[in-house]
Amino acid sequence: MDIIVILNLVLIIAVILIAIFAGLFFWFWMRSKKKQEEELLDGQAPKEQSTFHGIPRESIYKFLEFDEIKDNMIIRKNRQQYVMVIQCQGVNYDLLSEEEKVAVEEGFVQFLNTLRFPIQLYIQTRSLNLREIVDEYKERVKKMQEELDALNVRIRDAERRGNQKEIDKLNYERRRKENVLEYGADIADYVGRLSLNKNVLQQRNYVVVSYYASEFSGGDKYSKEEIDNICFGELYTRCQSIIRSLSSSSVLGKVLTSEELGELLYIAYNRDESEIMQLSKALDAQYDALYSTAKDVLQKKQAQIEEQLEVEAVNLATESILEADRIRKKELSNEDKKKKIKEKALQMIEEYKDQMDADLYEETKKEIVRQAENLEEKTEKKKQTSRTKAKKGE
Repeated sequence: MDIIVILNLVLIIAVILIAIFAGLFFWFWMRSKKKQEEELLDGQAPKEQSTFHGIPRESIYKFLEFDEIKDNMIIRKNRQQYVMVIQCQGVNYDLLSEEEKVAVEEGFVQFLNTLRFPIQLYIQTRSLNLREIVDEYKERVKKMQEELDALNVRIRDAERRGNQKEIDKLNYERRRKENVLEYGADIADYVGRLSLNKNVLQQRNYVVVSYYASEFSGGDKYSKEEIDNICFGELYTRCQSIIRSLSSSSVLGKVLTSEELGELLYIAYNRDESEIMQLSKALDAQYDALYSTAKDVLQKKQAQIEEQLEVEAVNLATESILEADRIRKKELSNEDKKKKIKEKALQMIEEYKDQMDADLYEETKKEIVRQAENLEEKTEKKKQTSRTKAKKGE
């Protein structure tokens, strides 16, 4: 009996211990989960606990050493440090005169004397990216080709009208545009081939300006959004002060945008791959988008059909106008011809008036007018007949 009591006590104690350990495990699990959620809300990735060949894996956020890029700022150290970067466009000091060199030196000394906060100078060498220049050249060449096509249409219209003076003028303009088009195409091809050369390097100079959240008091009273806005205002004021000071030494500067900051960091961390996979191309292709914004295939086809119909309608309208103008001019020329024949006949009768009787003279004039009217009536009947046939044909 005593053994049974002892076993029951041991069993109760074991159950109590198991319940305590289960409660502790559940408490630690909930605490770890809550900590992960807080890190995600703070913009940080949860720490990886797995290992690779015995080496613990660290978070990529810890390797990059910055939290995020927001409002043209790099946010670091759990929102304790805020960084803005100014890109500077240098001046060719060796090509300046002595007076200009002295002015640049005095301006730079003035810039150093006005500094009231620490800055960092950063120089980045990258392969020259001529993609935007090549695209701009290709766009201009395309516009030149469109202008040349429109000019060819005008030349054909002038040839139909038979206006030789306008034809010569338009041919001269076409030769000029063809030369410009050929030159532009050669330049675009040359720059495109030059962009493939990875040995063409470009050096860019930057001024890195930092601001710490601990520099203003009462930070605990503000939310994260308010702290970001305060740091942005202070950083922007510092950057504008530096830009104005640098302008006195003929050095121009601008604050990098969030996209430009991303490209700067991308090239710094991926120097070899940045020449092949450019961040600007990825953003243009919308690789970071959550959904596709491209047009539907049917919409594209419909747009192509509408564009083709519009071109054909313009061509038909142009040809119809030219044909109607030709017919009108032909009719006017026939009427002028008949009028001139009538006037010439009357003029000849006036010349022989003295050799004719008065009655014969009057009768001859009446006959000329009558013949001219009959000829006009016949012409009008022919026109009506041709119009009737045309309507029946339609």
